[in-house]
Amino acid sequence: MQGNVIVTAVGLVIALAFSTLVSAFTDNNITPLVNGVAGGGTSGLGFTVNGEVVNIGAFISAIIYFIIFVAVVYFAIVVPYRAYEARRGHTVFGPPAPTKSCPECLSSDLPVAATRCRHCGVEVPAAA
Repeated sequence: MQGNVIVTAVGLVIALAFSTLVSAFTDNNITPLVNGVAGGGTSGLGFTVNGEVVNIGAFISAIIYFIIFVAVVYFAIVVPYRAYEARRGHTVFGPPAPTKSCPECLSSDLPVAATRCRHCGVEVPAAA
């Protein structure tokens, strides 16, 4: 297993665990506030159609939950991972570095500054 796979797996587990925490926060704090401000009472902010309740307060709460969750995942996982990869010299979520091809083995993942192919060892011309 490569390091990036492990980092991704750990980030996913942390995100799933944090999802439960944010869900509890929105269900117990945000939803009652939305219902209380809108005057929905205990039944929630919404209306009734043919005996079925359309709960708009739950939808607003879900939107707030999504925004909080995405912001925390971005600032707690993506930003530090970008900084870590930048220190290692890799570009994350950006355009890939330019490459050139080997005339012998036709591999196309060689850096532009390479003088030899990393796969077959043949000299690669500077202007390719």
